[in-house]
Amino acid sequence: MKHEFENKKPEKFLTTWDGQYEVFNWAEFLIGYPMPVFLITTYKENSLPNACLHSWSSFTGDGGGQFCVMGGIPIEYGHTIKDIMRNKEFCINFPNKDIWKNCKLTIENNKYEIDEITENGLTVESAVTVNAPRIKECFLNLECTLEWVKPLYEGSRYCIVCGRIKHIAMDDEYFDQNKKGLYGENGYIINIHSPKNPLTGESLEYKLAYVKY
Repeated sequence: MKHEFENKKPEKFLTTWDGQYEVFNWAEFLIGYPMPVFLITTYKENSLPNACLHSWSSFTGDGGGQFCVMGGIPIEYGHTIKDIMRNKEFCINFPNKDIWKNCKLTIENNKYEIDEITENGLTVESAVTVNAPRIKECFLNLECTLEWVKPLYEGSRYCIVCGRIKHIAMDDEYFDQNKKGLYGENGYIINIHSPKNPLTGESLEYKLAYVKY
């Protein structure tokens, strides 16, 4: 039996923290779609590296290029959108589970006056084609230029950023699935964002997952 959900939060969907359904739409917790985790890196106005742990994105392209379309970028707070708008360049860095704790530190340890990569136990690496830092420990780095920015909707707290991928750097052990490979415990981390049962309100714990090939 299918249940139909109009644009209305189920009654059983109680908040687990203040402002939960303003920061994230309730439907995200109903649908529970998994999304890849990565860090967006830029240079701040003071030339120090910025690192933003992120999900809520997709990748697509055609004969004209390959692109990343990133949703959920805050407009009014944080360094990331300001840096992207000012510099027109950024990097996308994919971590594996071994450095997850370091990546998660960037959520809290993100002051303007610090190097957000080095201070969180990771290593800054120079990009080849853009003026943005890469993270050395990440197995895949995408160097991007800004294509366009749009608000999610008029008055939204978030914007959508489209980046054109100009250069790709990948650890050679990830070329071969018989070595480390892109899929499995050593590869892409997937964000499973606390899906809820709409009939009972029960919430699964936030989890990181991986793709089994």
